[in-house]
Amino acid sequence: MQKTKYLIIGAGMSGLAFANFVDSDDYLVLEREPEIGGWCKTIKKKGFVWDFSGHFFHFKRPEIEKYLRDRMPADEVTTVVKNSKIIYKDALVDFPFQKNIHQLPQEDFIECLYDLYFRDEVKDEFDQDSFKGMLYEKFGKGISEKFLVPYNEKLYACDLEELDRNAMGRFFPYADLEDIIRNMRRPDNVSYNATFTYPKNGAIMYVNALASEVPDEKILLEQDLTNIDLQRKVATTSSGDEIEFEYVVSSAPFDKLLQIAELEHDPSVFTYNKVLCFNLGFDKKGPEGIHWIYLPEKKYSFYRVGFYDNILGTDRMSMYVELGFEKDAEVDRQAMKAQVLEDLKTAGIVEDHELVADHSVVLDPAYVHITQDSRAEFDRLSSILELRGVHSIGRYGGWTYCSIEDNIVEARELAEKFNAL
Repeated sequence: MQKTKYLIIGAGMSGLAFANFVDSDDYLVLEREPEIGGWCKTIKKKGFVWDFSGHFFHFKRPEIEKYLRDRMPADEVTTVVKNSKIIYKDALVDFPFQKNIHQLPQEDFIECLYDLYFRDEVKDEFDQDSFKGMLYEKFGKGISEKFLVPYNEKLYACDLEELDRNAMGRFFPYADLEDIIRNMRRPDNVSYNATFTYPKNGAIMYVNALASEVPDEKILLEQDLTNIDLQRKVATTSSGDEIEFEYVVSSAPFDKLLQIAELEHDPSVFTYNKVLCFNLGFDKKGPEGIHWIYLPEKKYSFYRVGFYDNILGTDRMSMYVELGFEKDAEVDRQAMKAQVLEDLKTAGIVEDHELVADHSVVLDPAYVHITQDSRAEFDRLSSILELRGVHSIGRYGGWTYCSIEDNIVEARELAEKFNAL
């Protein structure tokens, strides 16, 4: 039987970051896939560079960005000032919607402004502890129903009253009445990701930067975890091997960790959606200068599209297209591909373009549903696991909404706690 002090589950950003920052070489990283990276994998096909979905990096801690860049080629990373749009009634509106209602047709603008001012009249129609209730409370009926509710329902694939009011935390672009009015004369659409970085060879380059500090023999690929015996402190892999551990650091989805640790819980508490991502490469350019577009209307099958070519300065339209589905939905990729191509023409993004190359992947899970129950149960169950030496981190391990930088910081902080013992 193998023995290790730290058994790290998942060779994505969180797991590899922990391996980088812990002051010990007594660890093993288990990865169920044949490649490292998690959802940060990169695909290259016929000259196009795509990720499994749109991964753009918004570093707020210079030391984290420097740590990664020091382990990458000197000219690998490009820095971009974001230009994002919304398609509303076949016209482009600046993002965020709530700060740019003055760009709407006059009737819609007046409706949104009126409902914003008198938002207290409708806020009690919804549960104030829900995400949907928060939207109506802060922005009124017009802004909520024209963009915020339909867009986020497409993204999360659920009723927004099921989500906690702070489900998106700092990532939601809040704005008060004064901000919105001021923006009509003095545009200021800065958000948490106003400037982002992106590697020329895809998001996998950031993963590789972390992996460069982890010896190959420490990463066991195609090794899924099937059981964790919390009493014996022994993990069993899909190949039947047993590994004795002192600590487990897991970035696996929290609900899956509970199953393999055989910890009693109510699985209905931990809900999520999945996302079908198409990567599409065309023979010539499309919209110039735009990095991604939000599409709230139901006539479009997707909720967001992004343009790698406008980020990397290439001469052919290179896109990602994202569609949200309920977690148990059957996804017919061929049928959806045909629908996506038709909808791209309806949106005016694709005209007489020829599709040169494509790729698709289903992210399952994609966005976890953050509710009061999920927060409470995560806190309770993760405390029980930690008493047995099992720590669950990352977006899915922590059942939260966070950035890739947040994952690295969380992994570093956990490593530093162990280093101080």
